[in-house]
Amino acid sequence: MTEQTVSTENLQERLFSKLEASNEDMIKIRRYLHMHPELSFKEYKTAQYIQDFYKELGVEFRANVGGNGVVARIKGAKPGKTVALRADFDALPIQDQKDVEYKSTVDGVMHACGHDGHTATLLTLAKALHELRDELAGEYVMIHQHAEEFAPGGAISMIEDGCLDGVDAIFGTHLWSQTPYGTVEYRTGPIMAAADRFEIKVQGRGGHGANPHQTKDAVVIGSQLVQNLQQLVSRRVDPIESAVLSVGSFVAENAFNVIADSAELKGTVRTFQPEIRDLMETEIARVVEGTAISTDSEIDCKYFRGYPAVVNHAAETDFLVKTIEGLEGVEAVEGAPQMGGEDFAYYLENVPGTFFFTGAAPEEPYPHHHPRFDFDERAMLQAAKILGAAATGYQGE
Repeated sequence: MTEQTVSTENLQERLFSKLEASNEDMIKIRRYLHMHPELSFKEYKTAQYIQDFYKELGVEFRANVGGNGVVARIKGAKPGKTVALRADFDALPIQDQKDVEYKSTVDGVMHACGHDGHTATLLTLAKALHELRDELAGEYVMIHQHAEEFAPGGAISMIEDGCLDGVDAIFGTHLWSQTPYGTVEYRTGPIMAAADRFEIKVQGRGGHGANPHQTKDAVVIGSQLVQNLQQLVSRRVDPIESAVLSVGSFVAENAFNVIADSAELKGTVRTFQPEIRDLMETEIARVVEGTAISTDSEIDCKYFRGYPAVVNHAAETDFLVKTIEGLEGVEAVEGAPQMGGEDFAYYLENVPGTFFFTGAAPEEPYPHHHPRFDFDERAMLQAAKILGAAATGYQGE
């Protein structure tokens, strides 16, 4: 065993000891944030809370990075690499239906995806790293990102504002309510999908329900569109590849005896490969054009590209797995790609890194974005240890 290995192990032990000592405070931070959620691009008090935390520590930070983002930097006493760690902090427009003491106090808004836990984890880890700064090599960039839930998201504007300046690698995790505590899911290459959306407006010709022959029924036309669109994945995408097309909204509100004059459809497309993403956009336009011609109607389609796929780098993912294998009480498992989207993708387009899922399933797990969503709070300490071990251990890579 080399002297450097012994030194790294000793540092890790001290880091873990500090994280364990701060576990109760981490839970308090998470619960406070859970009780005071804020929507994407409106996270002013949350951003101030993060700033106040770093002010009290005496850690250098920048506020209003790319919007409401906060970036803190912790410099070690020894030269080394610059490693970034990221946590998001926005909430969702969902009514909290949990019966817990830390239930959201904001009507119609809740942390239904674990971002409160992400923030508490990174703040606690930052405190531990700051206390060990005289023993650390390199620099640690704590990226507290706003607006992950709503495209265009906060990542891209924070990158444009310099949050990745000088960064050699980045690591990020998502507390995952569908994965058992003690399990970490990783994957080299695409791990989360590109998330696009579309809006289609059908303009037919309304009329009396008794005389459909005198109309161009927007409901029927919209129904044809739904059926035709649902065939794109099964008949236009190579079965070896993956894609999802879902129509989530179909609105044509009228009285019972009125043929709809217009209808609006909204949906999402999820893909992993850029060429499949291009294909889906092209084919949706083709289906819309063909349906308009065949029904003699006017159909307008708008396609909005959201976050690209999250594509993990091989070297950093391999390093993460080796790091986890050296820890007690956690198992690294190669997981399947997720069709959910994440703007962590933008960071990985700019610097090497990896994104992984930390198992956080509670006794009664609910999906992310569910009104009763919650997670096992023990997972925060585990996530902090993994991120801390990865960040400090990367100095030797």
